Amino acid sequence: MIKLIAIEPQEGYRLQLRFSDGTSGVYDFTPYTEVATEMTAPLRDPSFFARYFIEFGALAWPNGFDLSAGSLHRRLQDAGVLRHDEKAA
Repeated sequence: MIKLIAIEPQEGYRLQLRFSDGTSGVYDFTPYTEVATEMTAPLRDPSFFARYFIEFGALAWPNGFDLSAGSLHRRLQDAGVLRHDEKAA
């Protein structure tokens, strides 16, 4: 099972995600802020967005919104931006 092991902030609503399989990629969360559902609306506030953390290997925020490492990994892979990163291993 792939887990998220590190997160590094980038510009805007982008985060560099590092996974337990030695891969990493930058994911843009802007679409989540634009949809503004009950769970994603708080992400519009940059100070709230910056409160992300890793919980049980998943990306999470204090309001209970979370995304599994597996789904983020697949999305980065499908977009062609997932890369092998020795630092992540």
